[in-house]
Amino acid sequence: MAAQLEQSPLTGVAWASSPGAAPFGWTPITSTLEGATANFGKGFGQKSGYVLCITSTAASETSPGDVVADVQILSEKTPLPTGYIYIREFLEPKTSISKKKRICVKLVPLGVAELVVFDIMLSGKSKVVPCYMKIGEISSFAVWCKKGHLLKPKPLPKPRNIGPAMKGLSLETTDLDNKKTEISSEKSLTRIGSKYVSLKRDDSIYDTSNLYGISAMDGVPFALHPRFESSLTTRTNAFSIFTDLNIKSLSDIEKEYDYAFVVERTAAARLPPSIC
Repeated sequence: MAAQLEQSPLTGVAWASSPGAAPFGWTPITSTLEGATANFGKGFGQKSGYVLCITSTAASETSPGDVVADVQILSEKTPLPTGYIYIREFLEPKTSISKKKRICVKLVPLGVAELVVFDIMLSGKSKVVPCYMKIGEISSFAVWCKKGHLLKPKPLPKPRNIGPAMKGLSLETTDLDNKKTEISSEKSLTRIGSKYVSLKRDDSIYDTSNLYGISAMDGVPFALHPRFESSLTTRTNAFSIFTDLNIKSLSDIEKEYDYAFVVERTAAARLPPSIC
């Protein structure tokens, strides 16, 4: 019995006139740790007795409101401590409980409980029960309780609601954007060496068979200047756009941009300037 209830905190302690008088969900303690019958009050002319009963959160079909935080045994003249109540009684007619020693408990809400009672056990007065705390003695029995800290589940973080503005910052692209990217990158006109070739997406722009054929312009897409693109669209002959170009010969270029470096040579020689 103790092994079954030790993992669940107790929600109540009570007296019952017999094991059968305990309500549903209550477990009567019918024997001591040594195996003797745990019947209180029987003897000295009394034909009937009563047993101690306990119930726990494991026996509750609904969520328990309070749990037992402490158990005490009070003498007849000891006042009831603040926050404590006497245990319940499930008695048959003509059954009475001795008032010389009474058991009281302290109930606290389950949500704020920390140190709680997990089990109650009975034994002979000379017996020592490991891991249990002795509450006191009633009749010929010693009453023990097992206390411990209540393990509470860690609260789960609440899911955050992501608004449309935050969703727009996502790095994930939609299927439509991926499709557009695939179409635009499927083919491109690329210059390799002195030639322009059409490359597919999976093709390499480098020819590893001849490393000396790679230039700094490899992989740069070819495109016309916008000025020539507008002329190309308005004329029927594509080559007519080059009629406006003034093609110069090598001699014309040398004559136009010829420079004798007279000033530089004079300064280097530290001589007065002379005109040849």
